[in-house]
Amino acid sequence: MFIKLTGMALALALALVIVPGAPAKAADRQAGVDQAYDQIRRAIADAGLERVIAIDHARLGTEAGSPMPPARVQIFSDPALNSRILADNIRAGLDLPFRVLTFDTGGAVASSFTDARFLKIRHGLSDDVALATFDAILAETLDAAGVTARPAPTRGLARDYGILELTSARGFDDTVAGLRDIVSAQSDTIWFGDVDFTFEAGRVGIDLPRATLLLFGGPAPGGIAMADFPSIGLDAFCQKLLVYEDAEGRVQVIYNDIAALAQLHYGDAIDVHHGLNKRLTETFNRAIE
Repeated sequence: MFIKLTGMALALALALVIVPGAPAKAADRQAGVDQAYDQIRRAIADAGLERVIAIDHARLGTEAGSPMPPARVQIFSDPALNSRILADNIRAGLDLPFRVLTFDTGGAVASSFTDARFLKIRHGLSDDVALATFDAILAETLDAAGVTARPAPTRGLARDYGILELTSARGFDDTVAGLRDIVSAQSDTIWFGDVDFTFEAGRVGIDLPRATLLLFGGPAPGGIAMADFPSIGLDAFCQKLLVYEDAEGRVQVIYNDIAALAQLHYGDAIDVHHGLNKRLTETFNRAIE
């Protein structure tokens, strides 16, 4: 896996800081999420999958002054499988690699994941063998972890659902650098890393257009956005930006519509979700003009 993580991002993303004085019930709920999370983490390692990043939404949100229910996401990878799926449609990189969210919902621990059906519908994929492999790896990993998990909802999902898109006026490298710089300059944002899908594919002999996934997040606004919508931490947080070259050589930037994903998961969205969409779009536009 070709991924670069800052020391600060690792420290923040992996920190296990219990909030002093938190009620016992809240501590029990956090402990339940942590236990399921650890079971999945061990199963990922035992399966030989590559760990990309782990984000503790609730603890980061609390540290930033935006408490929310316990929620932790793990992103992990099979680079060869990623490359096969991306050869089908490079835009599927917005939903790769594997990810599993473990969170508290009404005092119960739940886990959710993005499955092949979600990928197939959203990106119009046709490589059914690769998609079956994707689901099989997830199923084996979650079975080994001993947790019950549900796939992300697909009712109402359609081709390109909830995908916002910009065309950059810059070259590929300048676009990636500009986005990284403008995101990193924001005081309430953490840069988690990036995944160079093209580099990965080259290692397994697959030729892909240039494509890089950028991963970052804002714990304070993210905590507010997820407080009553925790399962959107699977798709919308951390923020994912896919930068890729299309067939005409144009540099495209695609990212998730937070309000649309809230609608998909919960049938509702709030002003905060729309406000974050506006902020993200304005920020990205400044970087790629």
